[in-house]
Amino acid sequence: MSYYIGVDGGGTKTYYALFDEQKNIVADYKTSGSNHENLDGSFDEAVEILWDGLTGLLQSAGKTFDDVRFTLMGLAGVDHPFQHDALAERLEAKGLRDFAIFNDGFIVVKAGSVSGAAIGLNNGTGTCCNAIDSTGRMFQVAGLGEYSGDMGNGHWIATMAYKAIYDDVYLGIRPTSLTGYYYHAFGLTTREDFLAAVSAFETEDAEDHIRTLIDAFFAGVEENDEACLEILEMMAERSARLIVAHTNTLRFDGDEIEVVLSGSILTKLPSARYLDKIREKVAQYSDRRFVFIKLSVPPVMGCINWILQDYV
Repeated sequence: MSYYIGVDGGGTKTYYALFDEQKNIVADYKTSGSNHENLDGSFDEAVEILWDGLTGLLQSAGKTFDDVRFTLMGLAGVDHPFQHDALAERLEAKGLRDFAIFNDGFIVVKAGSVSGAAIGLNNGTGTCCNAIDSTGRMFQVAGLGEYSGDMGNGHWIATMAYKAIYDDVYLGIRPTSLTGYYYHAFGLTTREDFLAAVSAFETEDAEDHIRTLIDAFFAGVEENDEACLEILEMMAERSARLIVAHTNTLRFDGDEIEVVLSGSILTKLPSARYLDKIREKVAQYSDRRFVFIKLSVPPVMGCINWILQDYV
């Protein structure tokens, strides 16, 4: 019996799965996020996290690296060859053999596409848009944060929501339902309380504030809050541009192009109006037909699909 390892490495957590030859997950394991861009120790710290996860996975299954035929990793933050090489060299120094590393956006395509050629749009902790075309060519846009104008991810939405409240409370530009929602959630009563709350984004309570602002945003969209609809318009515009950039660069055969959606903003939260707006804008910028697929399996399944397709 041969075994294979798939790794889905994100900004907040990393998921490891040990597969058998029938694509069954026989063991899994989780560690903290392995995106080197978020770590003080950069590549060195990322590799320590990955190595601890790989060894922990095998120990939990009673296996060793000798039992593993191939390992494929989809890692956030691997956007350029130098980042790939830095991680690969360090993993090889640890003793890892027979492995491949890609940006995590590509395993989304492999996990959710029916045809094998598709565009993957991810709005989670961060944003990326990756594609594999009908010839096997791979291309990525976004993923560099503010440097590539990334929008639509959780942190971006929270930042924009906080700014909209600031514009309401301090500048009086436009009232928004976000203000009342956020004030109520954290017991704020004055604008000084609100200003002080920004410090929470640098503490262990950051995720609570981010989730609250995201929830407030989607509630505001449903209520047709003007500030929230403006934010929605911006993120849908950017996502549509990312998708269409792939159609202008790559070759997709067939009548329809698959777009695999992943990340909590697109798959778990009440984002129907967001997706509707993306569809509307994509139709403005491209004469191709698209089918949108919400990822219904863990992204790590893309690792085993890819391994069995190309590496064994």
